[in-house]
Amino acid sequence: MRRFSFRPSLTLRGRKFKGLRGFAGKPFHPPLTDVPIGAYTVVAGMDLLSRILANSHKIVALELYKGATFALWGGFIVSVFTALTGLWDWWKSSEPGTQARRTINAHAWTMVTATILVLLNLIMRTWMYDNAGHTPGRVLVVSLVVFVLIAIGGTIGGELTYDYGFNVETAGDSPVWAKSEADVMPDGSVRGGPTPVQPG
Repeated sequence: MRRFSFRPSLTLRGRKFKGLRGFAGKPFHPPLTDVPIGAYTVVAGMDLLSRILANSHKIVALELYKGATFALWGGFIVSVFTALTGLWDWWKSSEPGTQARRTINAHAWTMVTATILVLLNLIMRTWMYDNAGHTPGRVLVVSLVVFVLIAIGGTIGGELTYDYGFNVETAGDSPVWAKSEADVMPDGSVRGGPTPVQPG
């Protein structure tokens, strides 16, 4: 009995291209969110450690502060593309007056607020506190607020996918849930065995 299927997940042929939204079954926005969310989480942790170690481990505190600044820049740069793909999802995939659109609005404004604070954080780090020996208190507060906002915004975004099925292409009646040695490809073709029987 086969235990792994890699090819269907990694295949783009047969998937409808939807512009900035990505491909059917492979939207661009969700994976792009991982980079800024991961970066901003790491930044909050590094800034907190830098502040804690400021007196006892000065070199480590400085390196944590500088490392957090680089991580913040990386997250911010990717967040530009994340925002563009999210805007396209909002415009092309949701309808005004629906709970889904209201939830998307809540997610978007939470993340936009976080991004504005990230920009403020970068300004403080790069031009105001560039020579600081550890994370300044004001910078730490902004980093922690950003972390709280992305946790809330990410939870709202997860609601869209996991509760509402936003941008989800198939449901449980797909042939991929039938017992079969074959893999069903995005274009509907079958590889590796006989055509699976539809459940039900």
